[in-house]
Amino acid sequence: MQDADLKSVSHEITSLEQLEELYGSPKQISIDKEVGYISEHYKTFIEASPFFALSTVAEEGTDCSPRGDPAGFVKVIDEKTIEFADRRGNNRIDSLRNIVRDPRVSLLFMIPGIGETVRINGKASISTDPARLEAHMMEGKLPKSIITVTVDTIYFQCQKAIYRSGLWTEEAKVDRKTIPSAGQMAQSLSKVEFDGAAYDKAYPARLKETAY
Repeated sequence: MQDADLKSVSHEITSLEQLEELYGSPKQISIDKEVGYISEHYKTFIEASPFFALSTVAEEGTDCSPRGDPAGFVKVIDEKTIEFADRRGNNRIDSLRNIVRDPRVSLLFMIPGIGETVRINGKASISTDPARLEAHMMEGKLPKSIITVTVDTIYFQCQKAIYRSGLWTEEAKVDRKTIPSAGQMAQSLSKVEFDGAAYDKAYPARLKETAY
């Protein structure tokens, strides 16, 4: 085949039929593990997780944000419902803006040292119910709102991604000095005068004061 002919061949996958031909059919367990309710095993995993990623969507695009607190911060209300606090942040409220306009969300739960993850797809709502805020108080401080997720589907993901990345191993740890700091990144991008070194120096104390 000539070079011109090679360039004319498209290698882009553009249909479900192409995908299915390339990857084949999933094993039955990969289908069976996805259910529409929070099983006891999934409940145990969620309640042991101190961290998850929250993905939201709206007309102009998608967003994904990290969420973390001591294990148990995500409360399993019943087989179809979980809730968690929206803690203090930078007030961009990208996730909340999206949820107000489009309730569809996805969550990926992780536990340090554990290879499996748990994934939830569902619909979210935001509440300022005083009783529910009280249930999520931390260090004497209330969150501004509570996010409730009604589960459409939930399933576990096998260990392959965590195994390949070596995420929980000592060898995978990176020297913090080799990665740009928050202050350095902010200073390089700021449209106003910003002292990145001062920001980094003050951040540890500020973190303790403003985490909740």
